Amino acid sequence: MPPRRSIRFPLKGYLTMGMTPLDLCSRALLKIGAGTITSFDEGTLEAEVAANLYPAARDALLSSHPWNFAIAQADLLRLVKRPTADFEYAFQLPPDCLRVLSAGTGGRGSGLRYRIYARQVHCDADEVTLTYICRPREDDFPPFFTMALLAHLAAEFCIPLTDSTARWEGMRNLAEAEFRRAKLIDAQEDTAPQITDFTLISERY
Repeated sequence: MPPRRSIRFPLKGYLTMGMTPLDLCSRALLKIGAGTITSFDEGTLEAEVAANLYPAARDALLSSHPWNFAIAQADLLRLVKRPTADFEYAFQLPPDCLRVLSAGTGGRGSGLRYRIYARQVHCDADEVTLTYICRPREDDFPPFFTMALLAHLAAEFCIPLTDSTARWEGMRNLAEAEFRRAKLIDAQEDTAPQITDFTLISERY
């Protein structure tokens, strides 16, 4: 019996981490049977579709769920000009903010009443710590999110490149399944919620 050999695969081909926007778009194109691209400016239909749809598709998936890897906190810069009404102070949102989750003050990232208006946070506190969804680098995406993004991109690319509604429906179903799977894995990276209110239990005894 011949000795067993270990097979080494190229890292870039099998790992989903460390990918660039071009890598992600090329793999999504492969999922729908289209050709890969070497540049967003190469002049092909695939490159044009990818260049136009990728940024919005990526940001939409990032902001659709409070992914643990994409949550950031920042102390905001207070603006000189105050809000016209309702609140005392205005703060500038971070440039990489895709979605605000909460705001706080005094060393806390939540618990503050606020309003988002024209890329600003309006509130009555003179100092604000914001908790928000940011836009991480693609090479910081965890594998489960990368797989969800690939399926999402494939569904986005499908109609303009294949003109097949049936194929698009298949890609959409796959994208929804990968999204649910990614959310489940992401939830396992957080502390499980604890029950702190035992009012109903105490009333029974």
